Amino acid sequence: MKVSTSVVPAAATFPDGLFPAGCPSRTVLDHVTSKWGLLILVSLSDGSHRWSELRRRAEGVSEKMLAQTLKTLENDGFIRRDAQPVIPPRVDYSLTDRGEELTALLLPLMGWVIEHAEEIVGSASTTSSKVLS
Repeated sequence: MKVSTSVVPAAATFPDGLFPAGCPSRTVLDHVTSKWGLLILVSLSDGSHRWSELRRRAEGVSEKMLAQTLKTLENDGFIRRDAQPVIPPRVDYSLTDRGEELTALLLPLMGWVIEHAEEIVGSASTTSSKVLS
């Protein structure tokens, strides 16, 4: 997996008005960090998958949202769609080099989320019930 050796800028080096509304970074961030976008990218980190495999892996995604997310990530250059000229039709999805570079950065984030999710969700529900009491 190819990972960029460039250094991520410190928060102090981001432009004033962190990510102004019209900034292209906001659009890319929205695509990458959407609920389904993130799950699809992480799902493809272990190799190519067919439509039905991705739908099973991203449990709860509708056909419409899966199609829309795949198209968006393909247009952004993160995934490739490989349609095989066979009957029945076969389409495989995989990460591009850009997608592999991005996913290498997302996997540690996902690992952290998985490691801490129960604790965070548990403490949030405990806090809510204390407020309601």
